[in-house]
Amino acid sequence: MQLHDPQHPTIPSHSPESESHGKFPDQISRAEHDTVSTTFSPDTGRRTKRGVVIAAAVLVTFFLAITVIRYFHARGVANEGEAAYSAPPPVDVVTAKPASVGQDLVLPGETAAWYEATIYARVNGYVAKWMVDIGDHVTKGQVLATIETPEVDAELQAAKAQLKASQAQVSAREAEAQFSKTTNERWRDSPKGVVSEQERESKKADYQSAEARLYAANAQVALDKSKVDQYSALSEFKSVKAPFDGTVTERKIDVGNLVTAGSGSTTTPLYRMAQTDPLRVFVDVPQSASGELMNAGVPAEIRATGAVGGAFHGKIVRSAESLNPQARTMRVEVDMPNAKHELVPGMYVDVAFQLPPRGLVEVPAAALIFRSSGTQVAHVDEQGKIAFNDVVIARDNGSLVELASGVKPGDRLVLNISSQIASGQVVAVNEAAASKLPLGAKR
Repeated sequence: MQLHDPQHPTIPSHSPESESHGKFPDQISRAEHDTVSTTFSPDTGRRTKRGVVIAAAVLVTFFLAITVIRYFHARGVANEGEAAYSAPPPVDVVTAKPASVGQDLVLPGETAAWYEATIYARVNGYVAKWMVDIGDHVTKGQVLATIETPEVDAELQAAKAQLKASQAQVSAREAEAQFSKTTNERWRDSPKGVVSEQERESKKADYQSAEARLYAANAQVALDKSKVDQYSALSEFKSVKAPFDGTVTERKIDVGNLVTAGSGSTTTPLYRMAQTDPLRVFVDVPQSASGELMNAGVPAEIRATGAVGGAFHGKIVRSAESLNPQARTMRVEVDMPNAKHELVPGMYVDVAFQLPPRGLVEVPAAALIFRSSGTQVAHVDEQGKIAFNDVVIARDNGSLVELASGVKPGDRLVLNISSQIASGQVVAVNEAAASKLPLGAKR
């Protein structure tokens, strides 16, 4: 048996089978020469281990570097947060100022006619003619329509006839009274014994009766004359006349309509008219401004919108001088000239009043703090410390508020203060931002 030496490989001997393949000796030698060796060098494993160790060291070094960077970054963020937390919170402030300009108080109002009347018939009859229609401007005493009154005409004629009969009766009674008077005087002055006392008394009684009949006749004349006057006055109402200068706002009659005297629920009115120059404007003033607007003479500006838009001037002429217990408002009346009839009754308008200043302190609404205990403001002193003061609102003008107490002119107040800031806490006043804020502005 031969031993195998890796250093010196044994060349195999030719077997009978190999000889059978002798016809391909060159191909076999070439294949054996091209076969890859499956053996490895002993240095190959050491190089592989060394590469793995180096890669692991690089990864560990990279991980440690990232960890250190993150640690210092987190430490820096924590230091910055701690510094920001310990620093005073910044706030915007505004300086309180005295209210030097009065408030422009604008309230809703409603226009109304100076005079307004519904015209009814005063006599029974039917419409003979109407002369004016809606929109016509009429003067006092102008005839608006005429009414035919046959019944009144007949009653007037009968009263006049009765008056003439009564007057004739008076003439007869006057003659009787005159005759009774002279007869009584003759019998009264006759010597005693010529006529009896009974006849003398009888003549006296006849005279007194004649005087009484004359008095009754005169009374009947007066009664009949009053009836004539009554029907004559009713005849005057055949002409429907305007009670004042104004504008016809409604017509409900036509020729031939039967009209009835009176103004009951079953009676149809003839006309409705209104006087619109001057014009009344009714305004309900809130309780907070009732003191300034209670007296007459306060100027007002009436502002209308729409096709007749514009500003008109008037003044307060009267007020109720008492508050409505339900709405807590006071009714005032503004009179304004309306010669061109630009405004009509029943319009909705805005009425502006210039209220005088009260000498109060004016602050922005953003400086107010509304709490359950009441309204407060945050005051900043010279050291930057916060103090909360209770205040009383005297007048709310929207973005600006006038305070009656709790703030003095020159006080620095915080705008839109955070709920996290407590009393006595030191804050950083943002004077630059505060100087850019107009009074009453909100951030």
